[in-house]
Amino acid sequence: MTTVTTPRPGLSSRLSALSKVVELGPGRLDPKLMSEAESLLLRAGDRLKLSSEHTVVALAGGTGSGKSSLFNAVSGLELSPTGVRRPTTARTHACVWGLEGAAPLLDWLQIQWRHRFARASALDKGESQLHGLILLDLPDHDSIRALNDNEADRLIGLADLVVWVLDPQKYADASTHRRYVTELAGHEAVTVFALNQADRLSTEELAELVIDLNDLLRREGVEHPTVVPTSAVTGRGVESLKSVVAAAVFRRRAAIQRLEADLRKLEQRMTAAMPVGEALAIPAAVDEARKMGLVDALCDAVGVPAVGEAMENIYVERSNQWVGWPFPRWADRFRPDPIKSLRLEDVSDEIKGIAAGTVTAQAAEVTNAVQALAEGLSGTMHPVWRSSLHHAARSRLGKVPSALTEDLTEVAPQLDRVPAWWRLLKAWQYALVAAFGCGVLWLLLGLLIPGALPPALELMGDTAALPWAALMTVSVLGLGALSGIASRNFVELGASRERERLEREMRRRVAAIAEKMVVEPVERELARHHAFYTAMRGLSS
Repeated sequence: MTTVTTPRPGLSSRLSALSKVVELGPGRLDPKLMSEAESLLLRAGDRLKLSSEHTVVALAGGTGSGKSSLFNAVSGLELSPTGVRRPTTARTHACVWGLEGAAPLLDWLQIQWRHRFARASALDKGESQLHGLILLDLPDHDSIRALNDNEADRLIGLADLVVWVLDPQKYADASTHRRYVTELAGHEAVTVFALNQADRLSTEELAELVIDLNDLLRREGVEHPTVVPTSAVTGRGVESLKSVVAAAVFRRRAAIQRLEADLRKLEQRMTAAMPVGEALAIPAAVDEARKMGLVDALCDAVGVPAVGEAMENIYVERSNQWVGWPFPRWADRFRPDPIKSLRLEDVSDEIKGIAAGTVTAQAAEVTNAVQALAEGLSGTMHPVWRSSLHHAARSRLGKVPSALTEDLTEVAPQLDRVPAWWRLLKAWQYALVAAFGCGVLWLLLGLLIPGALPPALELMGDTAALPWAALMTVSVLGLGALSGIASRNFVELGASRERERLEREMRRRVAAIAEKMVVEPVERELARHHAFYTAMRGLSS
């Protein structure tokens, strides 16, 4: 019965983390690392779906190492052809101990049907410990045939356990060590080194070579190498090699260990390229203080305080036409109009001009505000992520000034609007002016033109009434002046409230534009950064 390989919980979670890294890594991670990660995920997915009852062991080595002879010695059959003049293996041969469930695995390995062999039950007596073994004799990795070379590389990457067959003369061959051994550092659990053709050496020479090979492997990062001296000719060490292979087959963990070793190697390279460090300390969202700082900077860039102040000043100046004691206002007609001196005749158009002019003229300040936000958030980021965050912050920067202009122009106040209480106050003040005029006229006619007024209003000869008439007239004048002062206070209070309302509304709109066009793209990148490094940490757990 075929079973599917079940990874340990740690491997499953780490593969999930790697999948997340691959999802978030494009444009951030080196394309070569991304390609290797994708290949590993694909290979892990395929291998874990296939039989866990079988362990794929590949015999790999260079030309003349005796790899095919060792394959035949382990299998006990003459399955793989051996050469005389130029020994070389052209195609991969496979010997299977226990065929049930092996076919899909062999198909995945792309082993041709004519090169698949099974141990007959009669020959399996005494070798039950190898049940579940799929032994591969790979093409020589240093073959002059490029096809063979690629075939060896592919299967070395797919095998659960690799047995490197080295001969005494070329055991330190640079091509083997440079291309393969150094890349397999950390794979000790799934790598075995067979020092073959031991029959050509004396006992002392073999001991020296084993010591030298161990030292060489340790220098190349293989901390605990497994070295087995063998001879396909005399059979020396073949049983020892079988025991090592049988132990791996019995544990049924070689496939998992190979994936774990490959994942660990890839994780080390990814971590070197993208150290986690303090990356997770960077927030996944823009904090409120930074949002407020961005809004403040954008408000300054579009001149919100200037527009508010202009609105307040114009509000006060325009109120002079309606509010205040008329006599000073009439006197002001003989002086230059302060509104005209400020070129604010058309209030609404002027404020719209202020808003539009500010955004256009100070677009650089908008850029600086966005840049400051990105700098503050990305200061400790990896350069690649810092660049991507700046790009996200600037992704809609070109549209921000025009959006601010259009939106803020809509809230430009209608300062030619006249509040109802201004009209009522003006009517009251003109009534007082009329009363004052009537009082002055009464005094003049009563004192200078006797008989011009009705007897009841006549002041001539009635000295007691004269002070009271003058007091009434002066009181009307004083009441008008006091009402003018009071009205000015109310106007200034109203102007201040209108300014606050306008600035609050403009600030609200600036904040909405900043959130949509700057903060949201930045927060998407921050969330991606946080998820990426969370996956990186999960990859190493």
